[in-house]
Amino acid sequence: MSGRKELLLALLAILAITGLYLGVSLAIGVPPAKSFFGHSIGVLGFVLMLATETLYSLRKRAIHRPWGRMNSWLQFHIFTGIVGPYLVFLHSAFVFQGLAGVVMLMTVAVVASGFVGRYIYTAVPRTADGLVVEAAELEAQLRAAEAELAMVSGSVAPARVAGGSAALVLGRGFQDVGDWFRAQTRPKSQDAAARERMRDAAMAQRRLRELRRQLASLATARRLLATWHTVHIPLGMALFVAGFTHAGAALYYATLMR
Repeated sequence: MSGRKELLLALLAILAITGLYLGVSLAIGVPPAKSFFGHSIGVLGFVLMLATETLYSLRKRAIHRPWGRMNSWLQFHIFTGIVGPYLVFLHSAFVFQGLAGVVMLMTVAVVASGFVGRYIYTAVPRTADGLVVEAAELEAQLRAAEAELAMVSGSVAPARVAGGSAALVLGRGFQDVGDWFRAQTRPKSQDAAARERMRDAAMAQRRLRELRRQLASLATARRLLATWHTVHIPLGMALFVAGFTHAGAALYYATLMR
């Protein structure tokens, strides 16, 4: 998987799970959340969330005996971090009271925090193995990109990146949307060769701007990511304490008290 494929796969999984949930609901005539099926998806969702919290962290610490690429583990981490909470949400039967309601609220907060973390994480340039690309390597890539753009279009835009470092990290999505709109309004040439040259030049310009942005905001992006970790990790640990307490209480009252 690469790019945003983990998000697409998570969406497809959610659609399939929703279809199954509705099918079971129609088959038994009542919402299945409190049935064996409902409890099963709740357990499965919690297991996926537990895998989300532990496996990626363990892989990051496996420096001397790595298993798989960090990029693939991150994508698995994102996939399970979306699908698992959705299963827990279905298990809740849309009732948010007591400890179960607290767990669901914390789950929403952790998932939202995860999306923020992913956005910041992608601002830090990395290799496929998850290693941070340092400034010297970025400068070398920047020089190569400038040479490529000069070869494609015959000129290179001035080396200026607008905005402060934090704005470059957090606001880059708006810049990407602006680039897309500018591309749609660009005059279209009827000549196939000219269209290909314009497309190559546009790709080279985007690559050059991204490298300049990464170089200008590298230190800030790493600081933001460190700050995010100090919030996300304790929040995730609190979620699992509450989740295990809820599961234990449910098992006790539903099984042992009978």
